[in-house]
This record gives sequence, structure tokens and C-alpha cells, in this order.
Amino acid sequence: MANSDSSTAALPAPLPLASKKENITPIGSKIAELNESRTELVNRIQGLKQDLQSWRSKLDTQVKIYRDELSGLKKSLNVEVDQLRTEFQELKNTLQQQQEDVTASLRNLGLQDSAGDAKEAQEPKVDVEDKEVHASVEEDIEKEI
Repeated sequence: MANSDSSTAALPAPLPLASKKENITPIGSKIAELNESRTELVNRIQGLKQDLQSWRSKLDTQVKIYRDELSGLKKSLNVEVDQLRTEFQELKNTLQQQQEDVTASLRNLGLQDSAGDAKEAQEPKVDVEDKEVHASVEEDIEKEI
């Protein structure tokens, strides 16, 4: 029976009714504070979400503007590159034509013999006069540019 006496002594004595009411009041105010804090946090989170959405929208708009500008610049550069290619091809053709004209003029002047013509067809011969003519042609081309 000593066992039963020790178990009843270990149980706490029930608190008086007035003491329970005092403990409930602080818990009620704590719950009210937590609810108020929760409401404030929810409002802050909603504000942050709205700010984030606004920021994303502005960022998307800027990205679209920059992409459009880059696309326009790319098209413009491609047009300019094509124009330069065309101009260089025309310049190359003009140079070839002028070289052929100079060669024909030299032949007509008799500065090259028939044996030299055959040799030049295989391996062009450059002499002092050819260099001078070539230099004057280059000067004319630079003036045109």
C-alpha cells in the first residue's frame, strides 16, 4: 500500500478556479497580438507581391524595348554589310577590267612581243612601266572612293 500512497502524492493539486482565469487573460491578449502581427505580415507580403509584379512588368517592358532596338540595329548592320559587299565586288570587277584594259593597251602599243604574250598568259611579267601604270590605276581608284 505504500505504493498507492506515493502515487497520489506525486499528482499535483488542482489549481483553484481564480488562478485559471488569470492564466486565460494573458493568453487571450497574446492571441490578439499574434493575430494583429499576422495581419500586418500578410499585408506586407501582399504589398511585396504587388511590388514584385510591378517590377517584373517594368522589366519585361524594358527587355522587349531593348530586343526591338537590337533587332533594328541588326537589320541595319546587315543592310550595310550587304552594301559593302556589293561595293567591294563592283570595285573588284572594276579593277579587273582596268587591268585587262591596261594589258590590252600595252599589247596595242607593241611593248610586248607575241612570245611574251604567251608567257604572260601563263605567268604575268611585271616591269617598271607596268608598276607605274598599276600605281596610277590605284591612285584613280582611291580618288573615286
